[in-house]
Amino acid sequence: MTATPSRTLWIIKTGDTLPAQRARHGDFEDWIAGGLNQAPASTQLALQTLDARTATAWPEPGQIAGVVVTGSPAMVTDREPWSERTAAWLASVVAARVPVLGICYGHQLLAHALGGEVARHPTGLEIGTVAVQRLAGAEGDALLGHLPARFGAQVVHEQTVRRLPPGAVALAANAHEPHHAFRVGPCAWGVQFHPEFSDSVMRDYVACFAPALQRAGMDVAALEQGVQATPESASLLARFAQLAAAAAA
Repeated sequence: MTATPSRTLWIIKTGDTLPAQRARHGDFEDWIAGGLNQAPASTQLALQTLDARTATAWPEPGQIAGVVVTGSPAMVTDREPWSERTAAWLASVVAARVPVLGICYGHQLLAHALGGEVARHPTGLEIGTVAVQRLAGAEGDALLGHLPARFGAQVVHEQTVRRLPPGAVALAANAHEPHHAFRVGPCAWGVQFHPEFSDSVMRDYVACFAPALQRAGMDVAALEQGVQATPESASLLARFAQLAAAAAA
């Protein structure tokens, strides 16, 4: 398939994974691209990565098929200039009804961009493989509607969307995180969990943070034993690619 600007799905990179992870597994954009490319060949789009931290020019909404915003070790509440520029651009993309998927930091940045509130989670870090419940608002949702009522997901986050943007619909939650997924408008989604993480990546995250987790009184052995593959949440990337392809057709 010949790539054209309107058939390009952009991965907006907002940070890097841990150096040890990058050496073993690649980086956030690589894992996301791998998931997007699980879509049927007939619906696959050309992929392009833009590093939000160094970008000086941004694609116009009318020239792109969709956007995926990566996770990051940065904090949305730090209001870094590059992050605020990305938020302003995201708001224009959502206004143009271009499909958007924000992951972890991207989820929080999308909420911030659209008038929500991001803060440190009051009960601290959530890490490992966790169970997430699909909420009533996800019934019939184009991205999350096919998921089972309860599904596994990989998580590592210290911040949370404390207040959803005006008009947003909550789609998924668990006991720790009330806003594990939301939608604004017809085609903009944020997910606090990581659909791009493999169980191997998640296990390595737990190992890398083990000293800090132990100091915080968390059972590292139990966290490691609890890590498992999460095919249901991982399926969201291919599904998003299909939605973006349909919107660009």
